Order: sequence, then structure tokens, then C-alpha cells
Amino acid sequence: MKKKIGITILVIIMIIVVGYMIVKKIEEPRQDNGEKFKIVTTFYPIFIMTSNITQGAQNVELVNMADINSGCLHDYTLSTQDMKKLEKADVVIQNGLGLEKFMDKILNTYSNVEVIDSSKNIIDKIEEGGEINNHIWTSLSNHIIQVEEIAKRLGEMNPENKEIYEINRKSYREELEALQKEYKVELKNLKGKKAICLNESFSYLAKDIGLEIISIPTNHEESSLSAEKMKELIEMMKAENIKSILVDREDNLKSAQILANETGATIYKLQSGLTGKIENSSYLQIMRDNLEVLKGII
Repeated sequence: MKKKIGITILVIIMIIVVGYMIVKKIEEPRQDNGEKFKIVTTFYPIFIMTSNITQGAQNVELVNMADINSGCLHDYTLSTQDMKKLEKADVVIQNGLGLEKFMDKILNTYSNVEVIDSSKNIIDKIEEGGEINNHIWTSLSNHIIQVEEIAKRLGEMNPENKEIYEINRKSYREELEALQKEYKVELKNLKGKKAICLNESFSYLAKDIGLEIISIPTNHEESSLSAEKMKELIEMMKAENIKSILVDREDNLKSAQILANETGATIYKLQSGLTGKIENSSYLQIMRDNLEVLKGII
């Protein structure tokens, strides 16, 4: 009898010990078993947003898929190296609005990966040439909306870092809003003025500041316009006394220079934020630089 009781007690103790070990295993943070919450961003602008949100977070791996200097992803083709970066990813964060045309391929290969679409809550979309302009991050207002969505979703997917995501979101938003106020004060006289824009990246920025632009689609590497289009633009600029031409400072300036020479207009070189330094302050600095350029518009 005593032997049976002893065996029963031993079994109960073993059950308790095993149960404790299982619970302990579940409660163990991911870093104890070498796993991390892996976040992959599609390209540079989204990487900088996410880097600001995740700084200081424990047990998080942040990877940018496309090369930092890839620029826009309109016609981007996934490489073997890109796909390798997506291995063991918990979440992929994209710009959205059709910019990442390769997302279907990613999801077909990695069907379990979660996706955060940073454009989800963007309301004031710009349509140009029958398509939605997806360069939303150049607007401080849209940038804030994107940051909010990324932080919210990451907090849901990775609750162990939810608090730090929230702290970072609030801090970054405050910096963005402070710069937004500077734009409002410094550029109040631009409302109603017109400019030719040879890069669709700046349509949202122009909308933010009330600058009316005539957006001309170009191949940014060639930045070439037909002779007929060039003549049409020159006549319009003269007729409407348009003296400002907006370009990305990385674009070929050939067409812009011809327009400037024929009309006496000034070329203003902005930054789209498609590439830059790997620093959390990069976007803020790019937008501060753009502010200084825009203040010179006549």
C-alpha cells in the first residue's frame, strides 16, 4: 500500500515538473532559443520608417530587401539574394498602392509571412495618367500615416515589444509634426503658385504645401521629352509665366535645362528620399533640405 502511494506521489511530482517545464518553455523569450522576430522592409523609405519604430526593441531583426540604392521599385525584379533575405521572415512591410508588383511572388513562395501595407489608411490619393501615384512618403502627412500603421501592426504581431514601438512611434511623430509646422510657416506664400514637375515623386509634397504643379511623366534616367511635348511646355510656361521647374537631384537634367533656357525658369533640385544614409534621422534631414530648396521658389 505504501509502495503504491509512493509511486502515485512520484507520478504526481513528475507531472508537475513536466508541466512546469512546458509552461516555462512557452514563456521563454524568443532570444533564448536563438529565434528573432524578423522584419523585412521592401525598400529604403519603408526601412527608415520601420527603423525609427523598432529602435531599442529586443530580439528583433530588421532587414531591407532591395539594395539601399535601388531607388523606386516600379519595374523592380526580385533577385535570388532578395528572396534569400525573406527566409524566416515574420512580416514584410510594403509601401503599397501597387508599387511592389512582386508581392504575389513573395507570398507564393512564403505563404505564411504576414504583410503590413503602410498605405492602408492613405485617403487623399493622387491619380495621374489613369494610375494612382504611389510615391506617398514624400508627403509629411502621409509619412505620419504610414508610420502609425506600421507601429500599430507591429505591436499586434510582436506584443513583447509593443511598448517600445509605441514610445518610438510617439517620439518620431512629434519630430515629423514639428517639421510639418515649419513647412506650413515657411512656405505659406507658395499656395497658388505654379511649377512644372518632371518627377511624379513630388506630387504629394506639392499638394501638402499648396503648390500647383503640372506633373510631366518622364523616364528619370533619360529624363527625355519629345520635341512636340517640349514645345508645348515652353509655350504654356511662357503663357502662364511659370518660372519654377521641380526635379529630383538624381535625375538627368537635360529636359529641365532646355525648358529653363527657353523660359528663364529656375530648376529646383529636390530629394525624393528613395535612397540615403542608414540613419533614423535621414528622412527628416532630406525633408529639411527640401524645405530650404522650396523656400527659394519665386
